[in-house]
Amino acid sequence: MTIMHGTRQSCFGLYVHWPFCVHKCPYCDFNSRVPTAVDHADWRRVFLLALDYAVTEMPKGRHLGSVFFGGGTPSLMEPATVATVLERAVVSWPFAADVEVTLEANPSDSDRLTDFRVAGVNRLSLGVQALDDSALCLLGRLHDTSQALAAIDIARHIFPKLSLDLIYARPGQPLEAWQRELEWAMTLAADHFSLYQLTLEPGTAFFADRASGGLVLPDEDTSADFYQMTQEITTTAGLTAYEVSNYARQGDECRHNMATWQGGDTVGIGPGAHGRLTLNDCPKGMNTIATRQHRTPEVWRARVESGTHQTVSYLSRAERIEELVMMGLRLTAGIDRALFHNLVGRSLESVISVQALESLAESGFVVLDAASLRVTPAGRLVLDEILRQLLA
Repeated sequence: MTIMHGTRQSCFGLYVHWPFCVHKCPYCDFNSRVPTAVDHADWRRVFLLALDYAVTEMPKGRHLGSVFFGGGTPSLMEPATVATVLERAVVSWPFAADVEVTLEANPSDSDRLTDFRVAGVNRLSLGVQALDDSALCLLGRLHDTSQALAAIDIARHIFPKLSLDLIYARPGQPLEAWQRELEWAMTLAADHFSLYQLTLEPGTAFFADRASGGLVLPDEDTSADFYQMTQEITTTAGLTAYEVSNYARQGDECRHNMATWQGGDTVGIGPGAHGRLTLNDCPKGMNTIATRQHRTPEVWRARVESGTHQTVSYLSRAERIEELVMMGLRLTAGIDRALFHNLVGRSLESVISVQALESLAESGFVVLDAASLRVTPAGRLVLDEILRQLLA
């Protein structure tokens, strides 16, 4: 495999969506399905065909900076599928010297981890979700705490980078229990944590349970207490909250997601995958293509054959601005003003409500300086309202 170095500005990401799970978790609203059988050889073939289409869309001279296998449950893929996709990608585009290759995995698939490392994965994102057996049962997970700990131990010795996912503010969860659980997690030698407050999304089993009165989440004040405790414990452990729900030791941030939140380009392949592509021959702010691939796995496979598996549209300047503001303010570093101007051709102050900005700054919710616009720790608790006011 020949690796070529590219500047960070010239890099883009590749997202590969594996849509299958062995079980649908009651909180999950991702595009995932539970099949009766999967023809892995044919899925490899169709992924490569979709990748070949994507190669024709990408302007020349771009370097692949990251690959992210998401889902669904990508650890249900045969490692040969991961290897095949990476082999085709590296002959299609020059890779950045420090290319990041992430795969999401369930602890129950730990027997495949060595093979995924051999296939080229160098960053594992492990869906632990809880270190409590009763909570894992509630969340519909198919592993227990002992399996999670075993998978973490295996992964820590195989992969250069390891991320763990945990869900908190669960029904009936005391603050003290989350404190013990998170402090325990901080001892497990991961470099990165994705820590999510449980939210109930339409179409999920949990959403229906709440509507019928069968599921009760912590109230708003208690949820804020959970969030504040999470910040304190992660900070004590030496992790920085670089995004609303993501914490890492310095240098261990997820580069693929960081690039996306900063408005970078992504090629998406697989059922329901989204992508963004910046063209060089269009006015700034009018030069971003949004791609969306068909969600249904069987339909997607059939349409890849004829090249009709995705829709392509230009984002208007207003759509692009809204997207960049919404994503950028999720980051602790906020929206880089120079980068924003480079992407849309306009200053940040010219496209948001200055009156709202001044009011929010006076209230201590945002900070605007020569480098960036960012929310404060207090602002993170009301981020949705900040976005609403700034984009009004």
